[in-house]
Amino acid sequence: EIEFFLRKNGAQALSFDTICVSGERTSLPHGVPTDKVMEIGDLITMDFGCVVDGYCSDMTRTVCLGKAGSEERELYEIVLAAQLLACRSAVPGMSCFDLDKKVRDFIGDAGYGPCFGHGLGHGVGLEIHEAPTLNTRTKDVLKENMVITLEPGIYVPNQFGIRIEDLAFVSDS
Repeated sequence: EIEFFLRKNGAQALSFDTICVSGERTSLPHGVPTDKVMEIGDLITMDFGCVVDGYCSDMTRTVCLGKAGSEERELYEIVLAAQLLACRSAVPGMSCFDLDKKVRDFIGDAGYGPCFGHGLGHGVGLEIHEAPTLNTRTKDVLKENMVITLEPGIYVPNQFGIRIEDLAFVSDS
């Protein structure tokens, strides 16, 4: 359905194979879909993107089928706040390491540091993964007009995970 919608609205192709996982499989940052039937109360993580005019996109949403529990809602709010912090902080000249650290520290201060096991993001353009890289090992620096993903997540092992990912345009304003 996602691919049909994207193509119907102008996409030439998918940027990558769509990921849609539910329940415990959301605790895997890049979980592989199975034939698991979704159940009421399951979190569902959808990671997808398309190509328009030769440029890639990438986004992730985590939603709940039915009503989310209090722990799931609390962690969702932490991830959303972490992503908004990243959006406000991503400016030209900032070290990608420092941006990743700022968001990682925020999640750590909320008590979930070990549950954020991947980098904050990456560049996107003609390829789905381009420079810069935003993680704990990078030496990259943000430059004006870069397009990057900002995708913090919290993954509680063998329970559930939440990731919110959007593209961001790096600018001074």
